[in-house]
Amino acid sequence: MKFSTLTLQAASLALLGTTYSAEQLAPFKYDSLPLGSIKPLGWLKDQLRLSAEGLAGHEWDFYRYAMNSTWSGGTWEYSGLHETAPYWFNYIVPLAWSLDDARLKAQAKEFLDSVLDAQQADGWLGPETAKSERGLWARALLLYGMIQYAEADPSETERIVAAMHRFVNLAYTMLKDNYTGLVPVSGDVFGAGNHGVTRAHELATQFQWLYDKYPNGNEANIWGAIDLMFKGGIAAQRDWREFFVEGVFPTVAMPAIVDRRFVHGVDLAEGLRWTTALYRLDKNESLPTQAHDSVDMLFKYHGADSGTITADELLAGMSPNRGSELCMAVETMYSMSYLYRFYGTNRFADRAELVAFNALPASISPDWWSHQYVAQANQPWAFNISGNPYVNVNNYGNTFGLEPNYPCCTVNHPQGYPKFLAASFMKVGTSDLLHALLSPTKVITTLGTNNKVTVTADTNYPFNPTIKYTITAQSPFTFHVRIPAWANLSTSTITLGRSNPVALTPTTDNHQLVSVRTGTTTFSITFGQTVSVVQRANSAVALHRGPLLYALDLDYNTESFSPRTYNAPTVPLPVYQVHLPETQDHFLKPVGKDWAIAIDTASIEVNDMSDSTTPLKNPIFAKGAPPVELKVKACPIEWGVTNDVLAEPPVAPVCTGDAKVVSFRPYGSTKLRMTELPVVNLS
Repeated sequence: MKFSTLTLQAASLALLGTTYSAEQLAPFKYDSLPLGSIKPLGWLKDQLRLSAEGLAGHEWDFYRYAMNSTWSGGTWEYSGLHETAPYWFNYIVPLAWSLDDARLKAQAKEFLDSVLDAQQADGWLGPETAKSERGLWARALLLYGMIQYAEADPSETERIVAAMHRFVNLAYTMLKDNYTGLVPVSGDVFGAGNHGVTRAHELATQFQWLYDKYPNGNEANIWGAIDLMFKGGIAAQRDWREFFVEGVFPTVAMPAIVDRRFVHGVDLAEGLRWTTALYRLDKNESLPTQAHDSVDMLFKYHGADSGTITADELLAGMSPNRGSELCMAVETMYSMSYLYRFYGTNRFADRAELVAFNALPASISPDWWSHQYVAQANQPWAFNISGNPYVNVNNYGNTFGLEPNYPCCTVNHPQGYPKFLAASFMKVGTSDLLHALLSPTKVITTLGTNNKVTVTADTNYPFNPTIKYTITAQSPFTFHVRIPAWANLSTSTITLGRSNPVALTPTTDNHQLVSVRTGTTTFSITFGQTVSVVQRANSAVALHRGPLLYALDLDYNTESFSPRTYNAPTVPLPVYQVHLPETQDHFLKPVGKDWAIAIDTASIEVNDMSDSTTPLKNPIFAKGAPPVELKVKACPIEWGVTNDVLAEPPVAPVCTGDAKVVSFRPYGSTKLRMTELPVVNLS
């Protein structure tokens, strides 16, 4: 979509009205902790270590779109967006500091040095010199990484902040010139898919960090750049406020949606932050309500059981056969943690956990060397299918590999757990601390003026509902534990020291408060869990227990081969572009037809062999590894398949054989699975 100068300038005059006048941005409810102050324990540490020793930690060694991108002096880019190396930087920084990994820190330092040393005289960050190539979008990803670096390594903060100021001044100048770099015009090569202008809030969000933390007397230019990022997006008809409206928002799947400006899944996962980022600027009190409604609306009509969005790459409705792109999982996690930190709304944190424990690991091989581009709730096979249920994904899309479709997921998916970890603890005011996203972790931080605090959360959560806390503090403070909405309060308890368990007493924010004394305080919390049978499309159901989704775990055979090229999936990549023997592409083919079943939900039994202290198997998201399962009576049924594409769940299934008991395992550990199944009465 092209715009004249007159159209853009006229449009901007009527928008927002947020001219700088020593304004303050609307504050977050909770403050984040510096990157690196929270360390993983238990299964989460295992997952991050597998990622560091797997594909994520070695892309800089061999992957052409990282080590040989234009950002690194090479020539490899898969689109004019020039986003792959910045995506890589956005994950390598939090991964390196989460694990305190010297090798990964060295990779991040090499990239940071090369980018900052090459900052152009006018302030531009990146390899582009021609105006037609200078798209602002990838700078948002770069600045995500730079900001995390500045927080993690104080020795680099001043240099990073100075570079950001030079860049924001240039960006402000560009944006004042008909939104140059944001809204593509004829001849520009950075406008692929209009993703940059649809995600205008992303760079604005990074500029908001600069405004909050290090304005350095440059407030007017920073504010102006933030304001113009939004105005440019709105002038380009990418105003998310006009999309998340009942009667406008699409309740059907692609390809039936006519207006396609807002239907890209990753745009949507990131766009959930747009309204709130704008609210920080203009403080229109209608925006928080719309931010909440946007999340509810999206997942009502296009939500997957696993917590992510159903879109392949475009909105796909509620069909369990349609795909969910891996990039959407990590971006949804980040959006939910961002929204929780700003509003404190419990369901945002619950959804961040739902994605983290289900959608994310399901799409990644247990050794973290391969991944899917899209995953399906009902996924009885993962190979080169002859048909195609997707909208904009190739026939290899659900196979596990190096780049089974666009390379964006290869360089973006590793941000998931590092950023989840970084958001797991938050400051409440200046003196108190909240455990927001629950998992095994340890945090060392300073509260108030000089209260040095260490918190250890020893747990196998989400595989076991008990978290044991050990807290040391130099001064008293109040510790908050977020209580998930799914927790059954009638069976949820807290045990202080050696006292008897007592019922939880949630605050209005759904927190359990604990008064921490000087010295050491110990306590444990156990959340009551029940099985939840959730209704899905076509009268099918999905089974949840606590924060975990469960699925029928299918047996399969694996066929492995040298990685293929994403845009020519029958063509192997040259040997010098892969990391053998670890990088392989994999087809997963089911053994038999055990996937075609209906279940009796009245027969569900929980087989929970977990406890709160025994170390979990590593990798935990491997077939059969989690210590909990659901046993369910089932019978075989007829279930149609056309060109390797599964039919929708049968609405009125009829048993074609004897009933048997089947095992449902945590969704994240299943690579071939059936999640949404029809129901029969086998009593």
